[in-house]
Amino acid sequence: MRMSALSATAALVVATLAAGTAPASADAPAGPVLVLELEAGTATLHHNTARVTYERVDGAVNSVKIISVEIVSGERDCAWVAWNDPHNVNGWSNLTSEPSCNGTGLIEGHDEIIKAPAGHPLKVRLAGDHGGDVVHKDIEKL
Repeated sequence: MRMSALSATAALVVATLAAGTAPASADAPAGPVLVLELEAGTATLHHNTARVTYERVDGAVNSVKIISVEIVSGERDCAWVAWNDPHNVNGWSNLTSEPSCNGTGLIEGHDEIIKAPAGHPLKVRLAGDHGGDVVHKDIEKL
């Protein structure tokens, strides 16, 4: 009995592969996809939000793969998302090519791996300004 059940299972696997269908696990990412929500500013004209979608890099210490970044700026702000890059002079490197300004939205897809030495916690920051210095910010650990 066991031999026939095993043969039937093997035949099903061979038929599936022969049909050109890969097993479902082959399409799965290395780790779970995570989403980090950021919010900065007040609930009126200076309300900025962002969403960073990422996954941890298997086998790598303190490394994440950024999948996408979405920003919606406040009506009177410019907002952007950055990460705490230990190699940057000012300590932060932008994850978006440009800021989102005056109530607009910005969505950028990424395939970027960010890394930091062990002991340096990776963080992202949503920063908003009114045309000058950063006045609103939200910092979260990845």
